Amino acid sequence: MDARTDTRHIPLCVDLDGTLLAADTLWEGVAIILLRNPFMAFAMVFWALRGKAWLKYQVALRSGREGGDWPYRREVIARLEEERATGRPVLLVTGAAEKVARGVAEHTGLFSAVIHSSEAVNLTSHRKRDTLIERFGEGGFDYMGNSRDDVAVFDVARKAIVVAPDRAAEAWRRSHDAERLDTGRVSPIVALKSIRIHQWAKNVLIAVPMVLNHEVLQLDALFNVILAFFAFSFTASAVYIINDLSDLTNDRRHPKKCRRPLASGQMSVPIGLITALCLVIAAVSLTTLLPVAFAFVLAFYALATTAYTFVLKRKLLVDVFTLAGLYTVRIVAGAAATNTELSFWLLSFSIFFFLSLALVKRYVELDEYDGKSGDPVPGRGYLPVDFEMVGQAGVASAFTSALVLALYIHSKEMQAMYSVPWALWPLCPLVLYMLLRIWMLARRHMLHEDPVVFIMRDWRSQVTMVVGALLVLSGTIGQY
Repeated sequence: MDARTDTRHIPLCVDLDGTLLAADTLWEGVAIILLRNPFMAFAMVFWALRGKAWLKYQVALRSGREGGDWPYRREVIARLEEERATGRPVLLVTGAAEKVARGVAEHTGLFSAVIHSSEAVNLTSHRKRDTLIERFGEGGFDYMGNSRDDVAVFDVARKAIVVAPDRAAEAWRRSHDAERLDTGRVSPIVALKSIRIHQWAKNVLIAVPMVLNHEVLQLDALFNVILAFFAFSFTASAVYIINDLSDLTNDRRHPKKCRRPLASGQMSVPIGLITALCLVIAAVSLTTLLPVAFAFVLAFYALATTAYTFVLKRKLLVDVFTLAGLYTVRIVAGAAATNTELSFWLLSFSIFFFLSLALVKRYVELDEYDGKSGDPVPGRGYLPVDFEMVGQAGVASAFTSALVLALYIHSKEMQAMYSVPWALWPLCPLVLYMLLRIWMLARRHMLHEDPVVFIMRDWRSQVTMVVGALLVLSGTIGQY
């Protein structure tokens, strides 16, 4: 039998970036290094001047990525396992650096050989083509790839298998009627998922000072609140993207977070960075239309969230106090946007209310953690033994927020603002009902998302908020 008609004698050569992996190892390595130390950008310029191969080598050396840290395409893995089971040689042929390629090969255990870039030679496109022809001869191998760089190799392969192709690779596939390995379609709303629009609901807090100051019918204040809402939302979304980039390894090991666009590879690192930059530009543009005080608050929020992303979220208790503070900053921002005076009582209530929600978020993470009892939750400063303590602190914060609210309602300041102040007293049990219900659901293992997002989606919480709004409205009879 002619060896070329028997696929068992035809090696299957597989590309790495974008083919076996739903990610680009160079871009991801660059992002991780720069997020860890932005000053490394200067070093990268010098590495790049020595050539792309040297840049890849240096990035692989410093990024700390292991074979299990990448997002693998399950469909490609399954296909390679099938081919290997027939006795066919399967080779990893990649432009990635040796450290990356070897790590992937060791992790998967699928490859009989690995061909990769060296410190001096970037093994892509024509260089990869010439290397494979020299080793197997033209038409002496099958090739699985995905990009413009792979077209030169497709042309000399016996058979081409195209995976998640870019425009150039897809055009070649259609013109040659080549096989396409289905890896599923990327949803067009993946960008919306990356900026987490559902989290924008938190920024409704910006309107709180305006509402409590009875300025809802003032068009200038309402317009400023809308601008501030979007400025805050765009800034928060940009930070979410940076946070996802910095947390890629932990997210990929998490049963739910692994589906995030960047962690799963549905969104590339360059697209993520461009999206974040556009969001920042949009936020700054809106901020120029608002009072200067708002710009300072937004800048503080951006700095605080960035500090949280890179440092504070890994610190015991500091993380939850920071989260509670960031929610309160939204209220401060609303006051700055509308030139509204802030109440000490409102800020105190906000701190304890959102501290309880931040603690319930950590409580759920500890509850779902399945690691060893002595190991900390990945990316956090908590141990499983902290579970009960976190719960106790969260419930105590819930009761404290209700107590502060009661003192607020009874204060002379509040009495002067409402013509029927006694109508606001039911707010205290309503707040306790909302918070304690969330804690009970968490204790029953029935809370699986951000508690603030849960409140915005849960119909009982929504009814509670509507009733609370009606109570506030009833207390203002004669004020408008």
